[in-house]
Amino acid sequence: MIQSTFVIVKPDAICRGLIGEIVARFEAKGLQLVACKLSRPTKAKLAEHYAHLAAEKYFPRVISFMQSTPVLLCVWRGVDAVDVVRALCGETNGRLAAPGTLRGDLSQSIQCNVVHASDRPDTAEQEIARFFDHSEILPFDLPQESFLYGVDEA
Repeated sequence: MIQSTFVIVKPDAICRGLIGEIVARFEAKGLQLVACKLSRPTKAKLAEHYAHLAAEKYFPRVISFMQSTPVLLCVWRGVDAVDVVRALCGETNGRLAAPGTLRGDLSQSIQCNVVHASDRPDTAEQEIARFFDHSEILPFDLPQESFLYGVDEA
């Protein structure tokens, strides 16, 4: 099933010049970038986004880190996009993430782990709506789509 999912390229990746590599890996997998913008989310928007961590003692550090530079907000589209993106990202802790994943290859940290990715389809919908207006999401026909999926997959 075609899905959309949400990714944030985090401040550590921005400062290390990894945007191109991260985007290239998603594109090489066959995912379609349908929305993307450089942004500096407000403290309130980040507090809403990370509300599930609000009780943690490290919560203020997460908000501060995510405001330390602009971040790249992205919406990716494809068959089973949520699970595909999560697999490409790897374990949250970069030290434990498998080689070949973004975090396994590009990070050594739990916090500085280069990307945030939605964990479920319903979460993806909420996160996309939190950071993008509907008019900013621009899916289009991919000429190579017939070479990405079997006729019964897409």
